[in-house]
Amino acid sequence: MKVINLSKNKSVLNKYLSELRDVNVQKDRMRFRQNVQRIGHVEAYEISKFLSYSEKTIQTPLDACNVNTYDDKIVVGTVFRAGLPLHQSFLDIFDEADNAFVSAFRYYKDREMNEVGIKVEYCASPSLEGKTLILVDPMLATGGSMELAYEALKSKGTPHRLVMACVIAAQSGVDYLQKIFPSDDVILVCGAIDPILNEHKYIVPGLGDAGDLMYGEKL
Repeated sequence: MKVINLSKNKSVLNKYLSELRDVNVQKDRMRFRQNVQRIGHVEAYEISKFLSYSEKTIQTPLDACNVNTYDDKIVVGTVFRAGLPLHQSFLDIFDEADNAFVSAFRYYKDREMNEVGIKVEYCASPSLEGKTLILVDPMLATGGSMELAYEALKSKGTPHRLVMACVIAAQSGVDYLQKIFPSDDVILVCGAIDPILNEHKYIVPGLGDAGDLMYGEKL
């Protein structure tokens, strides 16, 4: 799996990341969602570099013009609920893409909240056969949600190309996905990669619970 860590580059993306992490800026839910979307726009642009292109001829009011545009049939897949703003940002860029949704959520198996399980309850997707699947989820902690979401979506066909995107990943989650997807044809694009998970499997330094910060705390 090819891993791209965009925070290693000096770009405006690091400004968006800094605001996502800042406990004072986080109080503004709308700005939090907008920063996730802005990061998604940057990531979608980077992913566009790995698509398949061919030259086409279009007609302007004055003359014919040759342009290189991508040929991939794209499906943007998202893990509910925190993935929704990120999903929209990818649709802003790949505006003709089809859409897929998976409901996957974490739960704690023990009273001490140290052992995490993941449950998938819902999957809606068009055929993925021969398509380019861009699977997005803001936080990649253990890698389990991304793996199970992909397994659920595979029931709709085998994509030609798999690209995964997240805002912040834990190194252990990246390592886990590299074992699951050893092929260099699979791409993982991260806004940033953080070093560790804490005892409750939250990314550190991370930013907290992305879904709660977007939409409010859940019971």
